[in-house]
Amino acid sequence: MIYLTDGLVQTLLRFASERDPDSTTIPLAVTDAADLPDLDLDDETPVFTHFYMPNEGSINAVFGVDLGTPAGQTPGVFVSHPRGDLRVSKRDDLREIVFVAVPPWDVDSFRAFDRKGNRIEYEILDVEPPEETAAMNGDHSR
Repeated sequence: MIYLTDGLVQTLLRFASERDPDSTTIPLAVTDAADLPDLDLDDETPVFTHFYMPNEGSINAVFGVDLGTPAGQTPGVFVSHPRGDLRVSKRDDLREIVFVAVPPWDVDSFRAFDRKGNRIEYEILDVEPPEETAAMNGDHSR
């Protein structure tokens, strides 16, 4: 079972709708269940909670390496298929988990797959992820 927050799903669907008729690819990050309020999951269970803004139209990759997304921190990716193909395609950016959505851009048109294209069951959780702050000028102290 894969877990993700309702807020993340709604945001991804909104991005897909706004980008339609073009597709979009958005890297996704997880938070351990221990860091989320009132969940009845093992503490180490990953929950998809965050995304990295897509940088369409700018140079953000060199030799296939995405320079805007920290390596190893995005086990999932969201892709939209405006033409209505609700499955993983050969053109999709693949990760461990691939979320795909099609029009009309609602929860019923949203699915999860593994990198081989096998459908995976998921549960949408009504929780808010912890608030994060952006580090300024390389200062990572809290």
